[in-house]
Amino acid sequence: MLARLKAIFLSVWPVLLCLLLIGPWLIPALAHFSGNGHRWVDILAQFTAPALIGALVATLLVAGLKRPRLMVVALAGLLICVAAVLPQAEPARGAPDRTAPVLTVYSANLHADNADVEAIAASIREADPDIIILIELGSRAFSARDRFLTGYPYRQSSEKIVPPGSRGSVLIASRYPLSPVERPRDQLSALHANADTPLGTLHLVGVHMTRPWPFQYQWGQIIHAELLADRLEGVTGPVLVAGDFNAVSSARIGRQIKAQTGLTPAGAWPGTWPTDLPSWMGLGIDHQWRSDDLVFLSRRIGRRTGSDHYPVVTRITRARSQPSR
Repeated sequence: MLARLKAIFLSVWPVLLCLLLIGPWLIPALAHFSGNGHRWVDILAQFTAPALIGALVATLLVAGLKRPRLMVVALAGLLICVAAVLPQAEPARGAPDRTAPVLTVYSANLHADNADVEAIAASIREADPDIIILIELGSRAFSARDRFLTGYPYRQSSEKIVPPGSRGSVLIASRYPLSPVERPRDQLSALHANADTPLGTLHLVGVHMTRPWPFQYQWGQIIHAELLADRLEGVTGPVLVAGDFNAVSSARIGRQIKAQTGLTPAGAWPGTWPTDLPSWMGLGIDHQWRSDDLVFLSRRIGRRTGSDHYPVVTRITRARSQPSR
């Protein structure tokens, strides 16, 4: 009897080990593919990118078992995780107008308690952007803004709407003239401005959405996404929205923004939070979104600023005009 049980165990344990190694990483992927917007499912769908890294490590461990059939199972699981990440890593790019100018846009959540002005300045200097959108600008960094915004004479900030240094402080700076755009005060922390750029007038929005359930009430992000859509209703011409959305672009909130505004996000891998981890292991919750008038030519992670979020740096241009029918 014992010999038989031992034989069964020896034949089964590799399969069980394979399932234990691969199975947990499939949960976020399956949450993504379900399309279910329930808060329990949505919070799992935020972790598809870290799950991909876990699945890759698990596949390498399964390879050590030297069991071809189990390797097929592991590779299948890995491919499912890859497919779950692709919508946020490689969204629709659009067709660029190769004759149009190119602008660099830098956006970052600086964290309200961050006073590392030198790190902020070095990060912006390295990116050399044309437009800067800063979220959660703390009082000490705000008071020293001239030190890291040298060369950006045009600025709009929300200090007249909320106290400088509050969690809702937003600042837009540009090499090109900016004009304020008034919007009704609501629950959404967002700042609007029009920039007169070589690409024409760009409607810029810096936004900071609330954290997801269970860290905030379950309808918070949904309400903020609806308010963003309301603010953009009736806006014509190119639109660029950037900031901290506290959600990946392929989960519930990203799908809602896409459906209600028609905007398209830049790719969001590597991730932007937290900076305690390498960006390739993080969550892509800081985004830039564009209207169909624009195209993202590239997107990358910027140099650290002292915040717990990495900056996002994109290169944008005008979209190619579609021939009339």
